[in-house]
Amino acid sequence: MKKGAQLELTIEKFADRGKSLAKHEGYVIFVPGAVPGDRVRATLVRKRKSYGEARIVELLEASPLRTEPRCSYFGACGGCKWQHVQYQAQLDAKTQSVSEAMQHEGGFASVPVRDTIAAADIYEYRNKMEFSFSAERWLTSEEIASEERFNLTFALGLHAPGFFNKVIDLDECHLQSGLSARIVNATREFAVEHDWKPWHIRKHAGFLRHLVIRQAGNTSDLLVNVVTRSHVSNRMGELAAFYQERFPEITTLVNGVNSGVAQTAFGESIHTIYGPGYLTDRIGDLTFQIAPNAFFQTNSKQAEKLYEVAREAGDLKPDDLLYDMYCGAGTISLFVAPSVRHVVGVELIEESVVNARENARINQIENVTFESGDMLKLLTPDFIGKHGNPDVMIVDPPRAGIHPKVVAQIAALRPRRLVYVSCNPRTQARDMALLGDAYQIDWAQPVDLFPHTHHVENVVRLTARD
Repeated sequence: MKKGAQLELTIEKFADRGKSLAKHEGYVIFVPGAVPGDRVRATLVRKRKSYGEARIVELLEASPLRTEPRCSYFGACGGCKWQHVQYQAQLDAKTQSVSEAMQHEGGFASVPVRDTIAAADIYEYRNKMEFSFSAERWLTSEEIASEERFNLTFALGLHAPGFFNKVIDLDECHLQSGLSARIVNATREFAVEHDWKPWHIRKHAGFLRHLVIRQAGNTSDLLVNVVTRSHVSNRMGELAAFYQERFPEITTLVNGVNSGVAQTAFGESIHTIYGPGYLTDRIGDLTFQIAPNAFFQTNSKQAEKLYEVAREAGDLKPDDLLYDMYCGAGTISLFVAPSVRHVVGVELIEESVVNARENARINQIENVTFESGDMLKLLTPDFIGKHGNPDVMIVDPPRAGIHPKVVAQIAALRPRRLVYVSCNPRTQARDMALLGDAYQIDWAQPVDLFPHTHHVENVVRLTARD
């Protein structure tokens, strides 16, 4: 069997990163876009010793797990890859992925993994979308077939899968609201009309870089962050007047500035053009102010379910001292504070800590302390002497997981209960393997915050061994 071979495959199951898995004469082949139960004709496009990857040429027999995708860009855009999969099958796949991560990455043979908690809304659920401007537009196969002439030097949308520089010019996206899509389309029209140049990622030239729309899930607030190479006040004034006339729903406009080479919406400065410069959202009974660059769970309604699971996992007692590591804007800290004696929240980004302290003030919660610093340097004897040894610890790190030295520090502190919240079960399982001598795993609970993608949040409850 050589690269380029045509194969007839029956898809067995979902595999890592949302791909599906089939076998041909015992050889494992990953097939993006396929669904378990599909029978397909596919071309082998990559061949390795232990596995290959194939591209679907023809769907011979459709799986009963398939459904009709809503978005016209599905298959071309990388924003979501499972719109063609029935939602219950998505949930089952996420439960399976957590279980397999525990086994393969952590070496845990029998972690009890509960069924994934479903999302309340499977479309228009994101409170934040980050769209890219690009001077290199990617045409979909449908656009090419239309024979219409397109402006290839301006695009505003999402990146084509596998291309750091190519952007699909989107006029619809069902991950956020219809209002968000209208703002995207109007911003594109305004920029083209005023000849504002999009960023050319290879030439490092242009003005417009990102359009970030943060739309609260449980309030009417809507923040727009236009990220540019530099701050040009008269241009921002023109854009502000345009937005205020066309979209009175926008409660605040900010201009983030990124003058560097890296294509990121996280700039070196933020200029508030109008409004308060932040977003207000609610989770449960709590109100949160969210700065433009502050982390906040992107699905407000599901975040409440996630935090309820974390609170359950902590088995919290009125006299507990709780450490909330990687606390962001203090959402989990404040959510669990009424259940414990005191919460110490730790976060690297100073802007988020300022947010967290303000959120505590807004919600009149006094039994919390927020500290800014690098976890590697912060968990010292002096820090523990100042705040006390925790009874419970909640960790919610970035996708890369926890630094091994911090894992060792947690093991040395030995809080009786440890709650590990993660958006990456693979790194979560890896980190928990390092805690194997100190902790036992009681259960794992996946929560779906990202319908139509393979991503899943997972909460694991651990208790200290005697």
